[in-house]
Amino acid sequence: MLVPVQERLRQDIEGWIKSNGGDRSSLLPVLQEVQKKYSRISDYAMQVIADLLDIHPVEVHGVVSFYSFLKEAHKGRFEIRLCRTISCDMAGRDRVARQLENELGITFGETTPDGRFSLEWANCVGMCDQGPALLVNEQVFTCVTPEKVHDILAHFKKMMDINVFQQAEEH
Repeated sequence: MLVPVQERLRQDIEGWIKSNGGDRSSLLPVLQEVQKKYSRISDYAMQVIADLLDIHPVEVHGVVSFYSFLKEAHKGRFEIRLCRTISCDMAGRDRVARQLENELGITFGETTPDGRFSLEWANCVGMCDQGPALLVNEQVFTCVTPEKVHDILAHFKKMMDINVFQQAEEH
């Protein structure tokens, strides 16, 4: 029997809260888990988390809207975040940004029509000595050049194609 999405989401949240201590301090880790599994944090998820942690839903929404890595809207399967610190800027960030936009056909803040990639800015990825730096989901890439952008994107496109092929074989 298939479990409706909302019930499955509720069960997941209950498990994450339990494994993170079940109090207010588990808010951020639970939000990160929801984001990781469901690609966004819906109003329903925020309400469930608020109810189970016995906090106001506005507090949960405030945390979601504060952190750039938490999203209410759907984002791409692969979220690319390019560091926009001054050190990455001096190392050639703008050229990398233009290459990303050209290859993906979108601008920062957008998601490709196929839902594969989203482009976002990051305030810092902690690799100031190896810029420009970017993250694809949680994977860090340093000393990125426009030439490396093509290879990075090709790698993740190939991963997506392999996953689609494997899923088709399973059905």
